[in-house]
Amino acid sequence: MSEHPRSGEKILRGIAVSGGVCRGKIVVLGKVRDTIPRREVSEADVPQEIQRFEHALLQTRRQVLEVKRKVNEAMGAKDASIFDAHLLVLEDPTLIDEVTRLIQEQRVNAEHAFRHVAEKYAATLSSMDDEYLRERAADLRDVTARVLDILLGRTDETALHKLKESCIIISEDLSPSTTALLDKKMVLGFATDVGSKTSHTAIMARSLEIPAVVGLHDASKQLTTGQYVLLDGFNGLLVINPTDQTLFEYGQLVRKRVNLQEKLHDLRDEPAITLDGARITLSANIEQAADAEHVRACGAEGVGLFRTEYLYLNRETLPTEEEQYQAYRQVAAALKPNPVVIRTLDLGGDKFISHLWMPQELNPFLGWRAIRFCLQERALFRAQLRAILRAAVEGNIKMMYPMISGLDELNQANALVEECRRELRTERIPFGEALETGAMIEIPSAVLTADSLAKRVKFLSIGTNDLIQYSLAVDRLNEKIAHLYEPTHPAIVRLIKATVEAARRNGIWVGVCGEMAGDPALVPLLLGLDVDELSAAFSVVPQVKFLIRRLKLSEARQLADFALNCESGSEILARSQALARRIAPGLFENQD
Repeated sequence: MSEHPRSGEKILRGIAVSGGVCRGKIVVLGKVRDTIPRREVSEADVPQEIQRFEHALLQTRRQVLEVKRKVNEAMGAKDASIFDAHLLVLEDPTLIDEVTRLIQEQRVNAEHAFRHVAEKYAATLSSMDDEYLRERAADLRDVTARVLDILLGRTDETALHKLKESCIIISEDLSPSTTALLDKKMVLGFATDVGSKTSHTAIMARSLEIPAVVGLHDASKQLTTGQYVLLDGFNGLLVINPTDQTLFEYGQLVRKRVNLQEKLHDLRDEPAITLDGARITLSANIEQAADAEHVRACGAEGVGLFRTEYLYLNRETLPTEEEQYQAYRQVAAALKPNPVVIRTLDLGGDKFISHLWMPQELNPFLGWRAIRFCLQERALFRAQLRAILRAAVEGNIKMMYPMISGLDELNQANALVEECRRELRTERIPFGEALETGAMIEIPSAVLTADSLAKRVKFLSIGTNDLIQYSLAVDRLNEKIAHLYEPTHPAIVRLIKATVEAARRNGIWVGVCGEMAGDPALVPLLLGLDVDELSAAFSVVPQVKFLIRRLKLSEARQLADFALNCESGSEILARSQALARRIAPGLFENQD
């Protein structure tokens, strides 16, 4: 699509964060810039001000939990977990103590004290070099606005719930909680002056599947409500007063997208089989029992990764064995006879149970997490293992352990499973005797001991996200080194191939359940490395299947041979992208 403005139209360029094209009238939301009054209070009234502040925190917590509940129902646990950051702000003892001290020492009203302290923290985050930390300032300001609304007794001033006709929202910024609850029937898309691809607002837009552009600088000041625009969420453009020619060109683009979506839908019940007859198992990743309906709808052949930790997060007590059993069995029953691979608890790293004490660690990703945590918290682990074993009576459940670093951990976990089997037999509780167990390959040490692991499991599953992070020593959320997070690094290619070869020598299958499995540009490389299964987010399963059915395995193996002998990750990526674009150009035409 040309960016050269035609007569009468104007183009603003920002950052594309959620694909799609929409057009219509805009509603410009003005940023509320209240001057919070500073009011002195008597010494006798100080306790009342502190009580008002504490009450506002409690009310805000209830609001955030309600937003989280709605997001969980509409979009799933992963998107809902975004609001954990908001809840942590409301429980931050340093912030709370500083506000309380300011009220006591200066004898000022609660809203003034809270605004002063919260804005100081937000300004500090905003000044950070790290983009991820800068974006957390938006979360803090979202919570701040909610607390101040309660203290000041005001209602939501954006009035998005009062929209009478569909429109495109233009704003300086949108909070994650506002974005999460947008009505897709009324809001066609949105554009903001600030933001980045890593912001929670951007993540929400992608989950809602509405076009969004951020980083437009001053669009909210240039535009007025009622103007007509076209929003291009693929290329990050906002076209003001688009000409007939521009509308025609975008109409062509939209028609191509519709045609592609129709083709993807037609393939839903078709197998993932290459042009030269190689059958690939294509599964979906899920986070909660309710996601089972999406697995069938997207055309996946079961679940390759059920992230069970979401049963444990954001609740006051641990889930019982019975509660877990019901959740696992519900998914298995809904998807029979297709397999459901349940990953045992992967807490730690960036996922914590709020009510279970876990020590603060300088580097939690190298600390007490996943199988390490479970092997020490054995009562918690036993409850989950018993629930999985019981649910396995459905006949299609498999289980795998995360973050296995070597044989000792695997042996300990397997021994605990055998103990649970004996317990269930003694208690005469039915369970799946034939439950197959696998190990996740996420650490270089697991690759180097893969032969030993493969002798004791029925399958291996490569978690590419952590394997890349641990192999290359890269935190992809750190913008200073994020460019070093390279899925096609020669070392990663060879680690994947070594894992596949270990599985083959021991007669078991191997899958990939990390983000690489859901990237169409990298699928040819993975298939060329001879993985048996790909498991991806259900939203991208149709695209992956579309590409597989246009690929020859012989071509993919030629690509893999090149990659295994190549010294440049960028060259490997370019070669894989070129093959994917040649066989399925429709998947990539909006990414140039």
